[in-house]
Amino acid sequence: MREKMFSRLEEIYPELVEFRRDLHMYPELSHTEVNTPKKIAAFLTELGLEVRTGVGERGVVGMLKGGRPGKTVALRADFDALPIQDEKEVAYRSRVPGVMHACGHDLHTAGLLGVAKVLSENREALQGNVVFIHQFAEEVIPGGAKFMIEDGCLEGVDVIYGAHVHATSPLGVVGLNEGPAMANGDMFEIEIAGKGVHAAMPHQGVDPLAAGSQLLLNLQQIVSRQVDPLKPAVVSVTAFNGGDSFNVIPDKVTLKGTVRTLHSDVRDRVEESIGKIAENTCNAFGASVNYNYVRGYPAVVNDRAETVFIENIARDLFGEEKVQRISPTMGMEDFAYYLQKVPGTFFWVGGALEDPSEVYPHHHPKFNVQEEAMKYIGRIFIAAVMENLSGKSEVPQ
Repeated sequence: MREKMFSRLEEIYPELVEFRRDLHMYPELSHTEVNTPKKIAAFLTELGLEVRTGVGERGVVGMLKGGRPGKTVALRADFDALPIQDEKEVAYRSRVPGVMHACGHDLHTAGLLGVAKVLSENREALQGNVVFIHQFAEEVIPGGAKFMIEDGCLEGVDVIYGAHVHATSPLGVVGLNEGPAMANGDMFEIEIAGKGVHAAMPHQGVDPLAAGSQLLLNLQQIVSRQVDPLKPAVVSVTAFNGGDSFNVIPDKVTLKGTVRTLHSDVRDRVEESIGKIAENTCNAFGASVNYNYVRGYPAVVNDRAETVFIENIARDLFGEEKVQRISPTMGMEDFAYYLQKVPGTFFWVGGALEDPSEVYPHHHPKFNVQEEAMKYIGRIFIAAVMENLSGKSEVPQ
């Protein structure tokens, strides 16, 4: 049965490529997705699934009921794009100025639709149900996962799986990590208020640029001197804005940045330390501070048993050499919210182009991947569903 499904996935692969390329040509930014969810909903409806639209705002959820009662497995794909100009020289490059799929979400979506089609054609063989979660707005804070969960997308779900194509790993290489796999992702903004003055007479004012420059340097001491070196943390200032004239010291400057951590105690410590250092540094210059810290996505914490389960499936399908245990990444993913509700795991599948000169990282203007990565993700998803819905998913603790 499983091999038959894999063969069917191969047969419909050209259709999936066409769907992916259509999404690639007409991308939509987070929280502005209109046509993309319509296309997804139309595809799922044609398969005879129970389809909900507008889930959490713009999400789409398809329910496939099997021939017999049993567990419910959820599979998730995201479909938003990024505010980046597409610089690839391909026929399916983005037609929308300044917007492109630079992270592979178009591939995730098309691949999951392929899985839905194959499984829907074999629904009588399923002892249970499959929920296909097509999520909007993964690339921003707040992301779509939280809102879709609040709107009931996980009701009755027993386990969930998600996958992400990896643009710089060889095609088909599967990367997994149990426990903390991706970071808490937070944002901060610090507004420093001084006293503007002519640049030739700095002693008559309070220079917020000088205070901000010292603050930027002082913030680097948090990770090196206040955080346990065995617990990862990143504090990055990514914007420093203030002033617009060569001969005027401005009244205000603003620093913005991000914090990434894997552990909740480190997250708390860093948030508190930024505030204290900002206050003390700027006070030394006679400037005042307004500090705002926004907690974004929690850490992705993969369930051990479900990670081993997917790892065993990948080894069986592709061989030992195609499966790797990988280190946690300080990137963030709002798949974390699903894992706070039900057990599951989030894994990576390589999709690097064959020509090394054409391989670019995620969020790059020339980002692209091998579309065959959809087949690898699809096979894992299909196998995971079939194992779960036939009672064979038990993993020793």
